[in-house]
Amino acid sequence: MKYKNIHRILSISIALVWIVNGLFCKVLNLVPRHEQIIARILGDTYSRPLAIIIGLSEIGMAIWILSRIKPRLNAMIQIITVAAMNILEFIFVPDFLFWGKMNSIFAFMFILTIYLNEFYMNKRTVNPS
Repeated sequence: MKYKNIHRILSISIALVWIVNGLFCKVLNLVPRHEQIIARILGDTYSRPLAIIIGLSEIGMAIWILSRIKPRLNAMIQIITVAAMNILEFIFVPDFLFWGKMNSIFAFMFILTIYLNEFYMNKRTVNPS
């Protein structure tokens, strides 16, 4: 499979992760654990509106990925966002995480996928060797 196809498939897959987490887990609240995490870290008062805002931001991230506008900036913001969210969750709410503290391994794999997709695969689509 050519690098361009791999890059395209990975980009769509990464965008789907953001859409699923944003729309289904937070906006539609199909996974209440996400709102509980927000409530534990930031307080109960505004946990639902914050979950919706975070979910809409994640959907926006997916749209940005698919738009291919400033993809390297997008990748860096994704990496920083995933790292920050997971560090906060690791410290404050490891009991709410699906895999507990092992969740950080999956977060690292997602960060690595984002990095390789944008800074390695995308470069290969421009200058295939």
